[in-house]
Amino acid sequence: MIRDFPLGDIPTLVRRATTWLEEPGRGPEPRMAATVMFVRDGDPGPEVFMLRRVATMAFAPSTWVFPGGGVDPRDAAHDLPWAGPPASEWAAELQTSESAARELVAAAVREVFEECGVLLAGPSPDSVIGDVSGRDWHDRRRALLERESSLAEVLIEQGLAIRTDLLSYRAHWITPEFESRRYDTRFFAAAVPEGQRADDQTTEADTSAWVQPAELIDQFRSGEAIVLPPTLVCLEQLAQAASAADFLAERPAVAPVLPVLQLADDGAVLRAELP
Repeated sequence: MIRDFPLGDIPTLVRRATTWLEEPGRGPEPRMAATVMFVRDGDPGPEVFMLRRVATMAFAPSTWVFPGGGVDPRDAAHDLPWAGPPASEWAAELQTSESAARELVAAAVREVFEECGVLLAGPSPDSVIGDVSGRDWHDRRRALLERESSLAEVLIEQGLAIRTDLLSYRAHWITPEFESRRYDTRFFAAAVPEGQRADDQTTEADTSAWVQPAELIDQFRSGEAIVLPPTLVCLEQLAQAASAADFLAERPAVAPVLPVLQLADDGAVLRAELP
C-alpha cells in the first residue's frame, strides 16, 4: 500500500526537506536502532507509554516517540545472558544477520531500561525481575547511559538474562535520505513486567505519559502534537486492537519502509510503501 505523509503536518521537517529538494544528495548511512512500544489495557482500550523529546534534541525535537535508541558497540557482547528465542530465530524474523539480531534485541532491552526504567530480564527463562526503581538500580541505569558499564556486565553481576520472548516484532522503518541523522529502526512491543513501572527519568524527554492512541492521533492531526510517520502508523494499529494482549499476540507483516521525499500537488510529502 502506498501512503503519503504531508510534511505540513510535521513543521520540523519542512525546512530540511525544502533544502534537500533544491539540491538532492545522499544522506549518511543509517545507524541500527530499536524502539519498544510498552502497551497495557486502559479505558476505553489499549494505551501505550510514550516520551516527548526535548526541544533541543538534534533529531526529532519536541516529538512524541516510543522509548528506544541506537545500537551501541557493546550490545554485541557475546557473553550477554540470553533467554527466550535464540539469536538465530530473531535473525530470521528480523531478516538480518545473527550478529545484527543480537545487537538489535540487546539495544531494545538496554535502551528502555536506560530511558524509562523497565528491565526485560529475569533470573530464569520463565521469570522476570520485579521492582527495579531503587537507588542501586538507578545507579546502574546511569552507568549504562554514561557507557561506564555494558548491559552484559550489569546482568551478569545481578544473575539475570534478557527475556527475548517478552518482545514481539512490529515494524521496520528507515529514516529518509534528506535527514542528517538516519536510523534503521526495528519496532518491538512488550508489556511492562509485573512489579515494574515505566518512568520519565531521562534527560532526552521533557514529559512522559501513558496515552490513548486515538487521542494522540487527534492531537497530531490538529497540530497540537508532533508525531513522525512510523510512530503514527504504529499508533493507528494499536488503536484498532481490542486489548493489549491481542496487540502483543499479533504477528503483522513486516518489511523495510524507507519513505521517499516527493513533490505532490499540495506540497512535499513523504511517500512510503507499507507492507
